[in-house]
Amino acid sequence: MSLHGAIAAAVTPLRDNGHALDGDAFGPLVRFIAEGGMDGLLAMGTTGEGVLLSLAERRWAAERFVEARPEGFQVALHCGAQTTHETSALAAHAQEIGADAVAVIAPPYYPLDEEELFRHLRSAADACSPLPFYVYEFAARSGYPIPISVIERLRSDAANLRGLKVSDRPWPAVAPYLLEGLDLFVGSEPIVLEGLEAGAAGAVSGLGTAFPETVAKLVHDRDPAAHERVVALREGLAGIPFHAAMKFVLGTRGIPVRGDVRAPLRGLTDEERASVSSLL
Repeated sequence: MSLHGAIAAAVTPLRDNGHALDGDAFGPLVRFIAEGGMDGLLAMGTTGEGVLLSLAERRWAAERFVEARPEGFQVALHCGAQTTHETSALAAHAQEIGADAVAVIAPPYYPLDEEELFRHLRSAADACSPLPFYVYEFAARSGYPIPISVIERLRSDAANLRGLKVSDRPWPAVAPYLLEGLDLFVGSEPIVLEGLEAGAAGAVSGLGTAFPETVAKLVHDRDPAAHERVVALREGLAGIPFHAAMKFVLGTRGIPVRGDVRAPLRGLTDEERASVSSLL
């Protein structure tokens, strides 16, 4: 079954100053997101610090997220890594443990050409088949955009390609990826309403990990107040470490997720904690 609706880009619970995974927090985090009205989550993407974890850690975390999944709640796994071998291994593992979908971002650092990108994404899609496969487009993180021609070529070669998560902004940068027959999930909350009106299938939201009720209303009800809230949150969080901020909010809301992040990411200063608290 393809992903649908409001998907939270989940944080990954860590402890010991970010050096270890916090197994006790996965279940409460998943329940909080589901009970907040979200339709599913994407684990170990940008918000989930996935590329900062070892392959063994990513496999272990993937298993915890899938195990904690309530009935009817979807868990997609981001499997993008620096090499095709690692990406495909993670995608195959996602299929083995019963995840609902796989997403893969273009590898950063080397600006891959179209043939390299196509081969990389096709290998990942093949590795997780028949799971639904989603291309994760985020030029600000990869360092370069994925050409539409690569998506079209992949569609003809990978039967399990279902759509894209596109975190670019503003909307004109996202609109070219709204391709007939493929679901598009918007990653930037302030442009979700614009995307839904244009035909997007839903959103994959970093704010959804700590503010699931707001993002669920934004996507499901197209609620103007929810739109104003996510805009205010993104503006208020500008310049503040996002991962640590989301974990701080979760802790403030009673979810046993520590503020620990994986270096080189950092935690919040006292001043930043006060700023985040003011947003609550």
